[in-house]
Order: sequence, then structure tokens, then C-alpha cells
Amino acid sequence: MDVISVIRTKRDKGELSPEQIDWVIDAYTRGVVADEQMSALAMAILLNGMNRDEIARWTAAMIASGERMDFSSLSRPTADKHSTGGVGDKITLPLAPLVAACGAAVPQLSGRGLGHTGGTLDKLESIPGWRALLSNEEMLHVLDTTGAVICAAGDGLAPADKKLYALRDVTGTVEAIPLIASSIMSKKIAEGTGSLVLDVKVGTGAFMKNIEDARELASTMVQLGTDSGVKTVALLTDMSTPLGLTAGNALEVRESVEVLAGGGPADVVELTIALAREMLTAAGIKDADPAKALADGSAMDVWRRMIQAQGGDPDATLPVAREQHVVTAPSSGVLTRLDAYDIGIAAWRLGAGRARKEDPVQAGAGIELHAKPGDTVTAGQPLLTLHTDTPEKFDYALKSLDAAWDIAPEGTSFTANPIVLDRIA
Repeated sequence: MDVISVIRTKRDKGELSPEQIDWVIDAYTRGVVADEQMSALAMAILLNGMNRDEIARWTAAMIASGERMDFSSLSRPTADKHSTGGVGDKITLPLAPLVAACGAAVPQLSGRGLGHTGGTLDKLESIPGWRALLSNEEMLHVLDTTGAVICAAGDGLAPADKKLYALRDVTGTVEAIPLIASSIMSKKIAEGTGSLVLDVKVGTGAFMKNIEDARELASTMVQLGTDSGVKTVALLTDMSTPLGLTAGNALEVRESVEVLAGGGPADVVELTIALAREMLTAAGIKDADPAKALADGSAMDVWRRMIQAQGGDPDATLPVAREQHVVTAPSSGVLTRLDAYDIGIAAWRLGAGRARKEDPVQAGAGIELHAKPGDTVTAGQPLLTLHTDTPEKFDYALKSLDAAWDIAPEGTSFTANPIVLDRIA
């Protein structure tokens, strides 16, 4: 087997054989295939696609590159959730303890932010003492004792994906649907969860800008999970406007705690409960009410135990940025658009995100939203508050907000997009 023939097959719109796929994934993981060669293959896949058999084999080969976890010793059924990434998407934080409070075990392997999308681990690391890196034994212990764990994937889980993910990010091939689907599902299947709910974001702040591409991605991932024996369902959810009223790390943790305390923004609560119901149904738990678990404090109890079990202090004061800048409404009327991508870029430029995986983030950086589409605003009232430790970043962040919103004349009717756009099972 040689890598040139594999590249040529996909370049010429051919179908890769199972043997070609197994060999190239293994050889790339071992360093026999060079980055520039895998880059060429990834670009050929982006341009020419893969069929269902190819994607399934590619995913299986990435799973086979590392270990598989086993949660069969737990007394509860397992359910996990994966979001394709967005702006203000703090849903994992209240969702994992909520589902655990309703009787499932939630082994949530999460990632860090890159570019305009936020990362769950970055958010939680704003809590003093909290640890993202756990051994497999520690992860199982936290899961067994609290019902939920949110942590980083270990190096032994799908190492081929870890290497290929970094390569795709710097070669313009992130958007390839076969590679997105196999990347997500190889980790989730290797993780060993019994059921999986996918939150596939659609809109300006998502990787999938239109619903057709999002539906294709969701269908591909549902097929991969089902074929591997994992009960899988996907919700397509709106990401044209940021979720909630914050985009940033400590800012989003604070908002998540508000949700767990029975408050918080309506859109965050709605999506959290919708995903919780899907996860509980997939896990075979029929009689639990996630709305009640939010209201009665049981989800908050699990949150506190989960944070403490990973070294964090749930009562600690969260970091606050040293500098703030208020952006006011330029006119009076109805706010009809607040662009998720523009808000995400501004938060990233303020220090809430990173351009490279090794870059640090500021715990307190980000953006507060004082109005959402559909709200009536008055000229001069606060629209956004920008937070950062480095005030020289304000001008750079403000440039990304030049066309971030629309304000229509007072009395203009407005209908918001539904949070959940479609369901694929």
C-alpha cells in the first residue's frame, strides 16, 4: 500500500477501499504518512466527498487507533451530548448535572474553544481549582459517585482523530462533512456511551451555515452511531443569534449557575430541557421530568458535587475582567438581528478564545448582551458590554461589531426563529 495511490483514488473521485482506509489512518497515526500527504487526501475528501461505507470505515479505523472505554460497571444507563459548536453555547454546563439528577450517567468528554466558538473546558477552568484532565479511573469514579463528569478526552482515545483534527484546522478542510462526522463520532463511540444526542448548530455562528448542510451532517452522524450500536438522535438548533446573554468563559459559567438555580435566559433553559428530554428518552428513562429537577434544586446539587469532585470550589468568586466597554444602541426601535458570528469574533478578540490550541484564554473576557432580537431598544441605552483584561483589544473587537445588529423602526413586527429547527433519528 502507498499513500500516493490512496490520494489519487480520492482525487479522481473514486471510492477508497476498506484496506486503503485502514492502512492510511494507521500509517498517518504512526508517522509513516506525512502531514502534507494527509493534507492532500483531506482536501480531496472535502472536494469529492465519501459515501456511507467509506465514512463508516474511516470512523472505525480512527476508533481502532486507540482504546475504547467501558461503563458497563455503572448501575445507571449512560447518555452523552455533543454540540457542533456555537456562540454562548454553555448548554453542557447545566445539562450534564440535570440529566444526572434525573437518573442517567453522563460521561461528557468536551473540548476547548477555537476561533469564534467557545469551549466547555475553557469555561469550567474559570472555576478556581477545577481540573479538566482526569485519568480513566478518576473519570469513572466521578461518574459513579456524582452521576456526571465533564472532562478532556485522554490521549489514548482516537489518537488518529486528535492528529487529523489539528491538521484540518490549518489546511482549510474543517468543513468537510465526512471528516467532521467521523471526527465527532470516533471519539463518542470510543468513549463507550450507550446513547448520544447531537446538537447540530445551524446559522451564522455555526460551522453549518444552512439547514441542508446541517441536515446532511446530522444524518451522517446518526447513521454512524446507529451502525455502531449507539442509540443516536440529532436536533438541529438555531445559532443565528448567541445563546443566552453572555459569550465568554466565567460569564457563561455564571449564567449556567443561574439556570441551575431555576432562573437564567429563556432560550438557554428551553434548549437545556429539550436536550435533557432527548437524552433521558434515549437512555430508556421515561418517568423523569427535567423541568422539575431544575426547579427543585436537585440539578444544582449534582453540579456542586461534580465541580467539587474535580477539584473545583462551587462557592468561589469567578474571575471578572479588569476593563469594560459599553456599546450603546445607535437608534431607537426593535432589535431584529444580533449576529452570532460577529459576537463570537468580538469575544475571541477580547481574549475569550484562541487562534491556536496552545494559546491561553482570559477567564473574564467576553461579551454581555443587554438585548436580544425582538426587544425594543432606545437610542443610547446599553446594547453590549465588552469585558477584557487588555483594553487595547477593544478597538479590534469593536471592528467586528460594525454590522452585528439591525434596528428597525418602532412597531415593526418580529418573529424569532425557533430554537429547535428539526429532529433526525
